[in-house]
Amino acid sequence: MERSRVLLVDAAPGALLGRELERLLGHGLAVTLNLRRVADGAGARAGWGGRVDFTDFDPFDEAALLAETVRDGLGHHAVKSRAGVPLRAAFLAGATRPGLAHPLRVIGRAGAGTDHVELAAAARHGVTVTHTPGSNADAVAEFALAQLLALTRGLRSYDEAAHRGEWRAATAPPEELSELTLGIVGPGRIGRALAGRASALGMEVQAFSRRPAVASAPAARDLAPASTPQPTPTPASGPAPRPNRSLPDLLATSDVVSLHLPLTPETRGLIGRAELALMRPGAILLNTARGGIVDEQALADALRDPAHPLAAAAVDTFEHEHAAFASPLFGLPNALLTPHVAGMTRTAMATAALRCADHIAALLAGRPEGIPVVTA
Repeated sequence: MERSRVLLVDAAPGALLGRELERLLGHGLAVTLNLRRVADGAGARAGWGGRVDFTDFDPFDEAALLAETVRDGLGHHAVKSRAGVPLRAAFLAGATRPGLAHPLRVIGRAGAGTDHVELAAAARHGVTVTHTPGSNADAVAEFALAQLLALTRGLRSYDEAAHRGEWRAATAPPEELSELTLGIVGPGRIGRALAGRASALGMEVQAFSRRPAVASAPAARDLAPASTPQPTPTPASGPAPRPNRSLPDLLATSDVVSLHLPLTPETRGLIGRAELALMRPGAILLNTARGGIVDEQALADALRDPAHPLAAAAVDTFEHEHAAFASPLFGLPNALLTPHVAGMTRTAMATAALRCADHIAALLAGRPEGIPVVTA
């Protein structure tokens, strides 16, 4: 019986690559590894030659991605991505076209978000989309806490001054965390993990959810698009944050606001000029969710305005990323910018890669029970 074919569009990095390949091969899958984002391509060829096939292309070039997926008219039963490579209608149509020996059946994302996939088109072409919700919850929560601490204590400005040989004293002593209120927009797995950590440091924590029951649930799910079947929820750490009546209430009563929502048509542009103007004087905004949730131009304008209540922002996710990385936030001293790395710890990335491999194998084998599947 011929093995199902899987294209690793972007594999797990470093030593995790071997673990991911072993897991996929252990499921009896035939693997094609894209070497473009593999640091040691020669080493991968030497170590895995004869066990996997190799290719080398830019996954963010849609034409190249499709060409490699359907090379020689064979096709791949599944593609796996980690960095959110766009998989739009044209790609889905081409990867499932009649005449392919192995039309695409499954898309696997080693991560929680699936906004990079055109879900309606996937459904039209019979392609199942799976992901790994909760795999990076602790990693992202830790990163958001690091953002919070860096901005509330002004660490970057002190560091920059010290590197210039300046001994800069605080112009005004900052408040301690126990004096601050943290507002979490989206108390799913990541939001709850952050709430537990912030509460342990003495912060008052409140939350806004588009689904009010989530804020008080004993084990809240990510606020993700509807999934069928639903995975078993991972226990959330810490007490449930205090639910708030509305987003405007939360913005007006929080010293720090942290976003933990998926990017959907409903959440795109959720935080714009009007919402930013509602924030408490001296407030901080953290975004480790998705760039499109925040109007970046409105955020940049707010941070440039000394009279605006928003004092600073930490942004890890942007409207335009990777090769298209650009933002009106560039150059603003009160904007702490990082390149979508919040969830990239060894544990989180290993969990996501191995779990994604298991999901792909189960779906290709016709065993969807318990596998998180995202629908439009």
